[in-house]
Amino acid sequence: MLYKKQTLKSVDRAFEDVQASVKGHSFGMLHYYDFRKTLADKGFELPNECLVLEVCNPRQAAEVLGMDMSLNMALPCRISIYEDHGKTWIGMVPPTAQLSLISDDPRIAEAARAVEQTLKEIIDSAA
Repeated sequence: MLYKKQTLKSVDRAFEDVQASVKGHSFGMLHYYDFRKTLADKGFELPNECLVLEVCNPRQAAEVLGMDMSLNMALPCRISIYEDHGKTWIGMVPPTAQLSLISDDPRIAEAARAVEQTLKEIIDSAA
């Protein structure tokens, strides 16, 4: 199940607040995608704004990749900020759901729960 929160903020303001919250929780933003702009550059119109941030906690990433290198397929974590029906949303696919598709190692599940809790805090504080 997706984790998402509605906010009264604009997408741009939510983007600024998510970035601040990411930094405040010892995560870093590696990159972000502006899907609306990317699609427009390729000749396709997307009526709604949609930004996707790739975020990572280096210590936790190194820890889980040290346990199972195939987990790189689920990293980094992504937080989306988007418009839908005139409302702004901030959300993610929970890491517990993603990593359970790759590994059944209980150590990975515990790490995923910890990251997921932090990502929820990031989203909640930015919303």
